[in-house]
Amino acid sequence: MPKRVDHEERRAQIAEALITVAGRRGLHAVGMRDVAAEAGVSLRLVQYYFETKEKLVFYGLRHLTDRFTARVGTRLAAAGPAPGPRTTVEALLSASLPTDEESRTFHLLYSSYAILSVTDGALAAQPFIDNPDAAENALTGLLEQAQESGLADPDADARTEAISLLAMAATMGTSILVGQRSPESALAVLRHHLDRIFTTAETSESGAGPT
Repeated sequence: MPKRVDHEERRAQIAEALITVAGRRGLHAVGMRDVAAEAGVSLRLVQYYFETKEKLVFYGLRHLTDRFTARVGTRLAAAGPAPGPRTTVEALLSASLPTDEESRTFHLLYSSYAILSVTDGALAAQPFIDNPDAAENALTGLLEQAQESGLADPDADARTEAISLLAMAATMGTSILVGQRSPESALAVLRHHLDRIFTTAETSESGAGPT
């Protein structure tokens, strides 16, 4: 009997090929033929699953987002059974910094997408982020939780701090990519700002010690 094709597995294989090629050459330079060659499949098969480059890009970036979520989950799992708000915030922000090959590709492709969507109508018409405020809302909630628990400055505006942290992480990520600063120095800056916001260290009872 012919082998049963797992379509989701095949889509994931093609998405991984897109991420690999885009990580080397940039999202703007990737063609469906390049992705097919990287995946070891025919161009016709890539077109069968995705029809257009735009659909391939959307799927690939969603796949990359899923990998990022798993990356954050791994960091939180390593922190203990009940990581506190600071540990969670630091895991979210540090995971987005390009400190290794996977996170470098994540940052590069997200930045490339943002730039391309400004001038590419097809990309701009179908943003791959269903809820663009999700990260901001999540960080705001964590900071408010820390304030309620007496771990953070009660007078700070949680949403403003969340916006600032996300903007800082994005900018420092780019500075790492272009060689302006090292990952270690970027993490030090991030922790400096977290020390300013979180005025009391998390205890071991919350599942995490001081970061």
